[in-house]
Amino acid sequence: MILNSKTLEKLRLLINEETEYRSGPQLVSFFNSLGSKDIYSQGFPSRWIYTDNKLNLINGTPDLDKCIKLLFAPVNFIGRYEILDEHINSFNEYLAFDDWKVVRTGKEISFTKADKINFETKKEVNEEDFINQEFDEISIFELNLDGIISDILNKRILEIKANIKANAPLSAIVIIGSTLEGILLGFASKNPKDFNQAKAAPKDKEGKSRLYQDWSLSNFIDVAYELRFIQEDVKKFSHSLRDFRNYIHPFEQMSTGFNPDINTAKLCWNVLKVAMIQLSKKK
Repeated sequence: MILNSKTLEKLRLLINEETEYRSGPQLVSFFNSLGSKDIYSQGFPSRWIYTDNKLNLINGTPDLDKCIKLLFAPVNFIGRYEILDEHINSFNEYLAFDDWKVVRTGKEISFTKADKINFETKKEVNEEDFINQEFDEISIFELNLDGIISDILNKRILEIKANIKANAPLSAIVIIGSTLEGILLGFASKNPKDFNQAKAAPKDKEGKSRLYQDWSLSNFIDVAYELRFIQEDVKKFSHSLRDFRNYIHPFEQMSTGFNPDINTAKLCWNVLKVAMIQLSKKK
């Protein structure tokens, strides 16, 4: 199959961090299992550039089919099949524009022709509503996190407000993303059993939950949602925030061609505020 650029971009995100965070050496191992003979060494390109290059190289070849099957192999999602199906459904929304669909039947992954695309929109909160809605702001100290980290996060929140006021959207978004990650890490540290035993928690090869230092923001968001620390609206827009936060890497921003503006920053700021409100009820 031949995929369009948007589908390849989604596939790259799934490989690099959405299904699990893959470091440079892990990405090399992933593609080498498809027949490549790369070696990770000094001067290696960024993870995004490397994966983009590999996907463009195998696009339209049988290796692309193998790549997708490897990515969604159920054996890598034991105890997390619900998460696997969510990833497949998300990818199929893009793949439908290439007239294909990924199907999981038990432990088998296959492809079939896509159904007709449904362009009807669901009645749910959209970005414009989320930007324009006024949400209450609560203090970081109301979350009862560790005192030192609360002081650090409070200073970041003050810096977020200053950046939005100064019309510096990218700076605001980067800090908002790191603040959300810091808050979720704080909750994970206070609730280690719940977070580590969650189905969405990233696992190592032995099936044990990875150390928090190896979790991505995506992992924290998915686990917090599974535990109902945050709700569907915050989960949805938090993943958008995570994508925007990745623009701290210039090549990531270049690959998408998107320049976040002040409305993007306000959307992300509202995501953080609502997340804090929901998390405060679980303290």
